[in-house]
Amino acid sequence: MELVVVAVAVTFGFAAAQVRLPPFVGYLAAGFALGAFGFESTPVIEEIADVGVLLLLFGIGLKLRLRSLAQPTVWGTAVIAALVTVAVVGGLLMAVGGTGLPLVGGMGAGQALLVGFALSFSSTVFAVKTLEEQGEQTSLAGRTAIGILIVQDLFAVAFLTASEGTLPSVWAVALLAGLVVLRPLAGWLLDRAGHGELQLLLGFTLAVVVGGGGFALVGLKPDLGALVVGALLASHPRAKELADRLLGLKDLLLVGFFLSIGLGGTPTPSALGVAILAVALIPLKSVVFLATLTRLRLRVRTSLHTSLTLSNYSEFGLIVAAVGVEQGWLAADWLAALAVTVSLSFALAAPLSALRYRIYERLRGRLARFERRPLRSEDALIEPEAAEVLVFGMGRVGTGAYDEMVERRGRVVLGVERLGDRVEAHTQAGRRVLRGDATDLDFWERIRLGSPHPNLVLLAMSDHQANLEAVQRVRAFVPEAMIAAAARWPDEVAELEDAGVHVARDLFGEAGQGLADDALSLSPRTPTGEPQRRR
Repeated sequence: MELVVVAVAVTFGFAAAQVRLPPFVGYLAAGFALGAFGFESTPVIEEIADVGVLLLLFGIGLKLRLRSLAQPTVWGTAVIAALVTVAVVGGLLMAVGGTGLPLVGGMGAGQALLVGFALSFSSTVFAVKTLEEQGEQTSLAGRTAIGILIVQDLFAVAFLTASEGTLPSVWAVALLAGLVVLRPLAGWLLDRAGHGELQLLLGFTLAVVVGGGGFALVGLKPDLGALVVGALLASHPRAKELADRLLGLKDLLLVGFFLSIGLGGTPTPSALGVAILAVALIPLKSVVFLATLTRLRLRVRTSLHTSLTLSNYSEFGLIVAAVGVEQGWLAADWLAALAVTVSLSFALAAPLSALRYRIYERLRGRLARFERRPLRSEDALIEPEAAEVLVFGMGRVGTGAYDEMVERRGRVVLGVERLGDRVEAHTQAGRRVLRGDATDLDFWERIRLGSPHPNLVLLAMSDHQANLEAVQRVRAFVPEAMIAAAARWPDEVAELEDAGVHVARDLFGEAGQGLADDALSLSPRTPTGEPQRRR
């Protein structure tokens, strides 16, 4: 049976991707279709679903940065949006429930507020995919959206833990202390796990066995265990690499979760009606995010882009609803209703996200009055001293290029680096470096380069796709500048030149040539291959 389910899931997921919807919308649809033909979920599918959720939470823990979550624009917005959504949706459901309509008729306050809580989440998966496609995951709008999503996920984890309704074992404190003590060991193992399948297996073991299994043994929610173990490793230098490594496996296993939701039951007409009503409330959700972010002194443009990224419902809401059904707090039909709601929200959010720049251009004049001054420092205009040369990416290559250009051209060189610790280190070393990302449209719209405009731009980022994306930004905002870029392979040089770069260099190839020249100078030979006689 599982083979048939997988085949149908692939078909529906592929169809969803062709219309630019997240594939898991297709997986939900596949579950509904199979359920209509009498298929039911199996223990294998349920087990896969559970492991997928554990890996999802472990990945969230790996990305947990308490400093970023402490920003009022992040935690304040998440709290306000959640309270407003719960209050509005809960109140509306209780009001409609008085009419006696199926599914909502006679709903108690607790049930209505639980549904409102499930709909207060926005989709992490959808947001990350959208920001990656648009190259804005490092923009302020992107970082703010991801921070809000992480806070929302923490709300969900707290709910999942509290939903157990049982006190943990007396060994729970010992387990938590042991994890903190053994944190250096986990980091040591991660350092030595390499970059292949052993690293993937280590991450899986930490999430499922140590986190999930360990917490289950002491009466705590396994989901919380996966999150805690991930958070303990969040500061490790290879945490991001591990999260990226687990991403494909996590997405694959989460297919089981979405299928299990769909196989739980085909939506009834009343469930479809509730879904349509919930989707109609998404604009209100957008307005709440926009109003809150602008009140916290972010620019309208940043606030609008963040709001559109969050204008959907979440797969985490389905997890909350699944717990509600399991505990008997909600009728089983609610799970199908919320699954349809999430799917429809993605169908609406996908085109809105793609049109975000046009939407801003259309509404910029009307929305400008919502801005509060002074703007937050991280969102204010960037006005550096005049720079004739820009160097993007201040790693080893960029730093070398910067120093050489300063030697030849003087203090007309400006470095741009997206990592804050590097910016601080370069500033302390006396270099003129500011924080920014060449691929970030928001950065280009905020910076005021003054006169004379830059006439030379060096792209020294380690990511080839980032360099290609940066070429488009440079040509759009500094069209008169000449562009030079670094590459690692000959085919990357060709791609950069096709994109409009005036000079591209294969660093590894040219380093090899330089090494060969220096080596030959140690043992010179004649053209015939005979060693030259030293005089």
